[in-house]
Amino acid sequence: MARNREGLVLVLDVGPAMHSVLPDVEKACSMLLQKKLIYNKYDEVGIVVFGTEETGNELAREIGGYENVTVLRNIRVVDEVVAEHVKQLPRGTVAGDFLDALIVGMDMLIKMYGNAQKGKKRLCLITNAACPTKDPFEGTKDDQVSTIAMKMAAEGIKMESIVMRSNLSGDAHERVIEENDHLLNLFSSNAIAKTVNVESPLSLLGSLKTRRVAPVTLFRGDLEINPTMKIKVWVYKKVAEERLPTLKMYSDKAPPTDKFAKHEVKIDYDYKVTAESTEVIAPEERIKGFRYGRQVIPISPDQIETLKFKTDKGMKLLGFTEASNILRHYYMKDVNIVVPDPSKEKSVLAVSAIAREMKQTNMVAIVRCVWRNGQGNAVVGVLTPNVSERDDTPDSFYFNVLPFAEDVREFPFPSFNKLPSSWKPDEQQQAVADNLVKMLDLAPSAKEEVLKPDLTPNPVLQRFYEYLELKSKSTDSALPPMDETFKRLIEQDPELISNNKSIMDSFRGSFEVKENPKLKKASKRLLRDKPSGSDDEDNRMITYEPNEKKIDVVGDANPIQDFEAMISRRDKTDWTEKAITQMKNLIMKLVENCTDEGDKALECVLALRKGCVLEQEPKQFNEFLNHLFKVCQERKLSHLLEHFTSKKITLIPKSEAADSDVVDENSGDFTVKQEPMIES
Repeated sequence: MARNREGLVLVLDVGPAMHSVLPDVEKACSMLLQKKLIYNKYDEVGIVVFGTEETGNELAREIGGYENVTVLRNIRVVDEVVAEHVKQLPRGTVAGDFLDALIVGMDMLIKMYGNAQKGKKRLCLITNAACPTKDPFEGTKDDQVSTIAMKMAAEGIKMESIVMRSNLSGDAHERVIEENDHLLNLFSSNAIAKTVNVESPLSLLGSLKTRRVAPVTLFRGDLEINPTMKIKVWVYKKVAEERLPTLKMYSDKAPPTDKFAKHEVKIDYDYKVTAESTEVIAPEERIKGFRYGRQVIPISPDQIETLKFKTDKGMKLLGFTEASNILRHYYMKDVNIVVPDPSKEKSVLAVSAIAREMKQTNMVAIVRCVWRNGQGNAVVGVLTPNVSERDDTPDSFYFNVLPFAEDVREFPFPSFNKLPSSWKPDEQQQAVADNLVKMLDLAPSAKEEVLKPDLTPNPVLQRFYEYLELKSKSTDSALPPMDETFKRLIEQDPELISNNKSIMDSFRGSFEVKENPKLKKASKRLLRDKPSGSDDEDNRMITYEPNEKKIDVVGDANPIQDFEAMISRRDKTDWTEKAITQMKNLIMKLVENCTDEGDKALECVLALRKGCVLEQEPKQFNEFLNHLFKVCQERKLSHLLEHFTSKKITLIPKSEAADSDVVDENSGDFTVKQEPMIES
């Protein structure tokens, strides 16, 4: 077997107790083989089933025993045939013994590979472990399992057990299950083995690791505590996003008879001064340029190389801080795990001592990291202690990259505490909301947690692999409907909703529900929230249709619509300033020539306030409103002053715009501190 190939034997329980879940087992195994055809097409796979009425395996023929165990496929390179084979597993008629089946699978791996390729041989057992195992001829079952596990460890065979647990009941089941769980746990103590218990088809699909990713270190070097103390550590990726397979360009220009054609597509780029020019610019005549204002600054490759940040490879401890100081949203990239060099006993002890003290004092470490020489940049990250619960696993750290000041995005939002009491839920509304949250709890007591990340497959990837398999058989294959199992990932459980309809109805009845009108596809939603003090009828949504005629003046006929359209424009940076200035001038004009009790002027003030909140221009509005209030007082425009109260027009406070100088308590106090100039 080649260095990167894996030998895998699937050991599948097909007895009567498994019949209800066998379709899900077939689906999970099919997904596994589909991925191997894409990523590990040279891996070798064998299939053993137990619980069949007939017996068909080499051990039974050679030495007898091992009944009701059948080898469906000997170990061979994975192909489309085996992918189809697992979709039609036989339905057994007797209760099988998973220990017999494991011995048959282990025997197949030993005979196929011998002592070679340790760590590249794997047994995968899928069963409900609800059927009794036979007593051995000598010793106890514990002795038998220990012997099997030690043989696996000596041969370098890994084992994973996936135990389906659903709809099992009865005292006999409980006794047998307890014994079988004990036996499976013994494998973990004496061999490289792990057991995963699942209850749902979705968890089954996620528990079978369909792609084998070899652990590769990102970094091997020193964790420098100080110049005189360094700890040897290795860094691995702990979590990384799985992406769709890379699609390659394919050329069909080669003759069909050419068996050695590679069908590759090569792309060359020519650089010209203009599209019409025939003269190609040579590489030595080209240079990179960076925009700086209206200029383009040329920078040569040598200058770019000089500008690169140069530092030595390594991890350096900068200090410690309380874990509460590192907020969850600071984590920027994939999670890495930092483990001590397994060959250095003192490194293991040092990492363990530091990690345990950090855990006890609830502290984290801040470190500077450069993973390789010539990296060109350094990252600052946080080490979180990961204290192991197993004696054979060393303590370690989780590493997360932290942001610099330039990476942080500040979005000011008003505090809920400063909202009027009428905008806060009462006790009855809070109670129905509490019931809704409890109803949709994904981790109810005495049940398996739903959508656990470790057991939840990506539906986008699985749908792609399924369609790729169909296309491999027929290029005209249509996209199949979404699998019902994967719908549970993107939709609420319909059974759960129907069983708790009263809670949903109670929640809906406790809050006013309004239909959300559909927007045009090209429209932009710019004003969402109701500004404090405005009326519902004025709580309009500003939309801008790019294909419509562009507005560049706030006119007398439709000033509010013109103003909203202007601040929506993004083709220039000064449209907001122009719109605010023109709206202020129009309002003053309406106030001076007031003939309609000021209604139109007040509507324009409301629109101006919304726009200034949206564009975070509180000072412009507050200065203008103070000036407007003073004008109304000087001219004794009582009808307008009354509207200030009836319409509840207020200054823009800090809770709505961070740049405002007005606190919420003074938002209704129109005291002129600086009279604005009305621009023409």
